[in-house]
Amino acid sequence: MKMVFNAYYIKVKKICASCQHRCVKKDGTRVCALMMLKVQQMFKCRQWQMSDGLRNAGKGDGVVRLRETKEIVIY
Repeated sequence: MKMVFNAYYIKVKKICASCQHRCVKKDGTRVCALMMLKVQQMFKCRQWQMSDGLRNAGKGDGVVRLRETKEIVIY
């Protein structure tokens, strides 16, 4: 299993679970949007691209809010 780093030096595994083209159905099965195949979590194809969420992981632009009141706790 290969690992890559995003722009903020966070390690990302190159598997279906971290791919931009991954779709998860309501029953929990994974489907590759490019190949339209049912795939397993550890599957990796040649068209793998890092998902947007993992591309921005480590950026530090987020805030922490209280769930009930939405009040900002940590900047």
